[in-house]
Amino acid sequence: MKIMRSAALLGVAKKVYDEARKPHNQAKIKSAVDQVKARRSGTGKKH
Repeated sequence: MKIMRSAALLGVAKKVYDEARKPHNQAKIKSAVDQVKARRSGTGKKH
C-alpha cells in the first residue's frame, strides 16, 4: 500500500510542478506571494 500512496503523491507533485511552470500561473503565484508579503509587512493598516 505504501508504494501506491507514494506513486499517487508523486503524480500529484508532478502535476503541481507542471502547472507552476506555465507563465500565466507563475504570474498568479507571484501576485499571491506579493499580497502575502504586503500583509505581513503591515502596509494598508490603519493607525
